[in-house]
Amino acid sequence: MPLDSEKKPTLLLVDDDAIIADSLEYVLSEEYDIERASDRVSSFKLMSDMSDSPTLALVDLGLPPNTHRPDEGLAVIRKISQMHPSTRVLVLSGQDNKKHLFQAKEDGAVDFISKPCDIAEIKVRLKRQIIAGGGADAGHDDIEGIIGSSEEIELLRMQIRQLADSPYPVLIEGESGSGKEVAARNLHRCSSRKQEPFMTLNCAAFNGELLESQLFGHVKGAFTGATDTKNGFFEEAGSGTLLLDEVADLPLDLQAKLLRVLENGEYYRLGETQPRHSSARVLAATNKDIFAAIKTNQFREDLYHRLSVLTLRVPSLKERNGDKNDLLFYFMQQVADEVATFQLDEDALRLWNDYTFPGNVRELRNIIIRLSAKYPGQTIKPEVLKREMSELQRHNGASASEDWLHSAIHDKGFQLDQLLKEVEKEVIDLAMREHDGNVSKAAEMLGVNRTTLYGRMDRLEVKE
Repeated sequence: MPLDSEKKPTLLLVDDDAIIADSLEYVLSEEYDIERASDRVSSFKLMSDMSDSPTLALVDLGLPPNTHRPDEGLAVIRKISQMHPSTRVLVLSGQDNKKHLFQAKEDGAVDFISKPCDIAEIKVRLKRQIIAGGGADAGHDDIEGIIGSSEEIELLRMQIRQLADSPYPVLIEGESGSGKEVAARNLHRCSSRKQEPFMTLNCAAFNGELLESQLFGHVKGAFTGATDTKNGFFEEAGSGTLLLDEVADLPLDLQAKLLRVLENGEYYRLGETQPRHSSARVLAATNKDIFAAIKTNQFREDLYHRLSVLTLRVPSLKERNGDKNDLLFYFMQQVADEVATFQLDEDALRLWNDYTFPGNVRELRNIIIRLSAKYPGQTIKPEVLKREMSELQRHNGASASEDWLHSAIHDKGFQLDQLLKEVEKEVIDLAMREHDGNVSKAAEMLGVNRTTLYGRMDRLEVKE
C-alpha cells in the first residue's frame, strides 16, 4: 500500500547498475513514484525537469565515469541539496569508507545504506525518512550517554539512528568498557519500541540450566530448586528489546535454541512442551573474537550470521581523539550533586589526555568517581592522578613505571601498605571489569580460588 493513499511519494533513484536499479524499481514502485537516472549529467537534467521536489533520493556514490571514486555521487547529493533542499537523501553504496560517509553527510545525506542490503531493510529506512521529513520525531534527540564530538562517536550516533527501527538483530562489537550496553539502550530509545521493555541478560553470569531458565523461563518442578513457575527474559521483554551481553559465552546447546528463536520466534520454557512465541528484537554484544570461537567450534557459524545481519562497532577510547575532556566534564557533572567537584591542574589535564585508558569509558568514569570521593573540591596534581592510573606504567613501558614509583614514594605521607592495597584493589577491579563482574572468571585470571577472591574483595571494598 502506498504511504499516502492520494499520491505516492516520489523517489529519485540514481544508480548506474541497471540490475540493481531495475530490482529496486520493481519492489518499490508499489509505494513510490520512481524517477531514475544513471549518472550525474542525467540526474541534473531530471531534477531540472521536475515540477515538484522528490520526497526521497537514493544515490549511489560510485557513478561513471569513475565508479571507484565517490566524486560523482557526492556531486549529485550537493545538487539535490541546492535544488531540492526538502528532499531526504539516502546513500546506497558499496563505498563505506568513513571519510566518504562524513563527506556525504556534510553534503546533505541523512542516511547511509551499505551494499549489499536486504530490500526489507531499505524499505524500513525509506519509511523512517518519510516520517522524519514530515516533522515527526525520528529519534535524533533521543540519544543519551554517548558523549564526545570525535568523528568516530559521530559515526556511532549516525549508525544508531540508522539501525534503530530495523526489525533485524544487531551485533554490537567493542572492547570491554567501551559502552556497548549504552549503544544498545540507545538503539532501543531511538526505535518505535521505546515504550516497551528493554532488558539485558549477561550470558557469562550464569551456567547451563540456570541460564536457559533466565532466557526462556521454567515451570514449577522443572529442575531441583524450581519451586515456582517463572517467566524468562524473552517473555518479560514482550515486544521490546532484549540485549544478550557477552553472547560469545553462550553454551552450544543454548546457541541452537537461540537460533530457533531468531528464525521463527519459537521457544520452550524448561519443563514445558507447549511452544511460546517471542516478538522481542534481539541485540547481542561481545568483546571477544567470534571468528576465533567459530574456528574452535565454540560458537555456531549459522547463529553468528543470524545475529550479525546488522553490526555496530563501538570505538575504544584511544580511537576517540578529543573526547576525553568531554567525558571528564560529563562525569564530573554527574557526581556534582553528591560531592564538590575536583579540578585538574594544567599538567594533570595534559596527563589525562595522554593516558590511553585501556579500560575505556568504564575506567575513565571510575577514576573520576574515586577522585571525587577522595579529593572533593581540590585541585589535582599529576602525582595524585598517576596513582589513580595504576595501569599507566604497564602501557608506557618500564621507564614510566619507574617514574610513577619514584613520584609515589616521594609523596608526603607515603605508606607502603597503602600503596600495595591500592595496587591490589586496582588489579582485582581490572580483572572484574575484564569479565564484566563474573567472579569465577576473574578468580581464574588472578590465579586464586573464588572464595579467596571474595574475601579480598570484601576487605578492599571492591564491588561486584
